[in-house]
Amino acid sequence: MRLGPGAIRERGRQAAAGRVTSTDLHSFFAASASVAGALIGLLFVAISVAQDRLTAENAAQAHRVRAAAALTAFINALTVSLFALVPGDNVGWPGFIMAVLGVVFLVASLLSLLRVRKAQPGELRDAAFLVGLAGTFGTQGTFGLMAILHPHDAGDAQAIATIVIVCFLLGIARSWELIGGPSIGLRRELRAIVHEHGQEGSEGSADAPV
Repeated sequence: MRLGPGAIRERGRQAAAGRVTSTDLHSFFAASASVAGALIGLLFVAISVAQDRLTAENAAQAHRVRAAAALTAFINALTVSLFALVPGDNVGWPGFIMAVLGVVFLVASLLSLLRVRKAQPGELRDAAFLVGLAGTFGTQGTFGLMAILHPHDAGDAQAIATIVIVCFLLGIARSWELIGGPSIGLRRELRAIVHEHGQEGSEGSADAPV
């Protein structure tokens, strides 16, 4: 049955009045919820492996913050994904609320690192990883608010879906640091090469005949 222009416009209006998330985003959030649940379970295993580094009397506060940061990133992804699957829900609300809770976590983490800065002076410098979370939650809160104000704009929901992926990456990175996985950075490797060349040069000068 062919539809007239009026019927086509009416169907378009009805579609625009529906949920923010499209069918593709619905499938994405269903998959991301499953991934987030699995990663949270693996994080608990990682915490049990690194329990001594977290519960020892002289344990570095940064390790504890990393564990909490990974859990926060995964819970954020899980919560946003699950609420996005509820029929009729606007994904902007869970995105905005979880972003606010994430900022609260960041403030608490910084206060905890400031509290131990005398006993562990290097911990505050190691908190650079919180910058990534701050940017992520700030961006998510912005798009969440935009999705609330403009509930029929699917672009904001797509942006929140992208932020969910970023949360997965940040959480995995913090989990890797938590278990003491090796970290190979370009700046660190260049510094090591320069240091080795400097040592070889000094040894060569010392061995040269006078």
